[in-house]
Amino acid sequence: MIAIELKGRKALVTGGDSGLGAATVKSLAQAGADVAISYRHTSDAADQVAALARSFGVQAYTFRLDNISATSEVDAMFQRVDQQMGGLDILVNNAGTDGARALCADSDIAAWRQVVEVDLFGAYYCARAAVQRMTKQGRGVVINTSSVHEFIPWAGYSAYTSAKAGLSMFSKTLAQEVASAGIRVIAIAPGAIKTPINANVWQDPKGLADLDDKIPMGRVGEPDEIGHTIAFLCSDLASYITGITVPVDGGMLLYPDFRQGG
Repeated sequence: MIAIELKGRKALVTGGDSGLGAATVKSLAQAGADVAISYRHTSDAADQVAALARSFGVQAYTFRLDNISATSEVDAMFQRVDQQMGGLDILVNNAGTDGARALCADSDIAAWRQVVEVDLFGAYYCARAAVQRMTKQGRGVVINTSSVHEFIPWAGYSAYTSAKAGLSMFSKTLAQEVASAGIRVIAIAPGAIKTPINANVWQDPKGLADLDDKIPMGRVGEPDEIGHTIAFLCSDLASYITGITVPVDGGMLLYPDFRQGG
C-alpha cells in the first residue's frame, strides 16, 4: 500500500482556521507534517484546528495575520515561523476572499482593489518569503489555492476571477523560476465545496439543486477532498508535478450543459 507521507515536513497554511484551510491542516497533519496556521483577529478557531492537528501526533502552531496584503505583517509572520518551527517545507496559500457581488460598472474601486490585494498580492508576498527560505535548503512545495473561476467567468465577481486567473499564471511563472532549486509550485482550483463561506447556497435546497446541476458528478464537494488532494501534491508521490493548475471540481469544468450534445 502506498501512503501519503509527510513526516518531518513543516507546513504553513494561511487562513488555516476554517473551511478549506482547516481541512488542509487536518490532511497535512494526518500525513505527518508539523503545521503552522495563520488566522485573522481571533485565535479560537485556529486553536481548535491546532488541537485537532496535534491529535495526529504532530506539532501545531498558530500565528495571527490580520492583513495578508501588508508586507510588514507577512514578513513578521514568517520570522515568527522561523523562530517556532526552524524552517519551512510547504506553503499553502489558502487565505482569500471573493468580495461583495457588484457588476463592474457599479463596483467600488477600493473594494475591487482589496480583493485583488488579498487574493493575488497576499499570495505573492507569502510565496516570495517562502521561496527565499526554500531556495536555501534546496527543496519545497508552494500550493496556491485558485478556483474554477480562473477558467469560468462569474458575473459580479470580476475582481475575484481576475485575481484567480492572475494567481494561475503567477504559479506557472514561479514554478519555472524555482524548479532548478528543487521547489515545486502548483495551483489547485476547487469547485463548489461545502464551506462556511457558501453555506447560504448549499444549505438552501433550491441553491443546492442549482449547484448540483452544474456538476457532472451531481454533488457538492467536501473540504477533506481538497485537503487530501493538497497533501498528495505536497508529497513525494507528486514529485514530478509542477507548474499546473489542478482542478478539484467534480467535473464542473466539463460544461455539463453539453452532456446531451451541442
